[in-house]
Amino acid sequence: MPFPYTALQCRPAPGTALCRAADIAPGKAHVATFRSGSMLFEMFVLRPPADAAVAEAAATDGLVAYVNDCPHANTPLDWQPGQFLSADKRLILCATHGAEFRIGDGYCVRGPCFGAYLIPVPIAVRDGTVYIGG
Repeated sequence: MPFPYTALQCRPAPGTALCRAADIAPGKAHVATFRSGSMLFEMFVLRPPADAAVAEAAATDGLVAYVNDCPHANTPLDWQPGQFLSADKRLILCATHGAEFRIGDGYCVRGPCFGAYLIPVPIAVRDGTVYIGG
């Protein structure tokens, strides 16, 4: 089971607007960063490639969202700003040590954190805008 999003400090409030859903192309992500004093919260909203196997229940209007934090090293996942997918675009790849996570549920299928999960962020899409869900 993933760590509960609601237990994270500095998380954005439900209803916080993140981006326009149409601005995220297949295989691309939008990164959102929130600060409160010295605390930082970073997350990403990803639109999986059209041919990626994604659990329907996990996707909200074709999008998934996770905290940008590796469960093993507590470092950002993206290997370049906003770049999260493996070369074949079928898995989320951790830049620090190469762990690979399923897109649909964030489960680590390979690497030092095998069996761990990325922390999912609840999202909702209304009138084309992606919001933090409640």
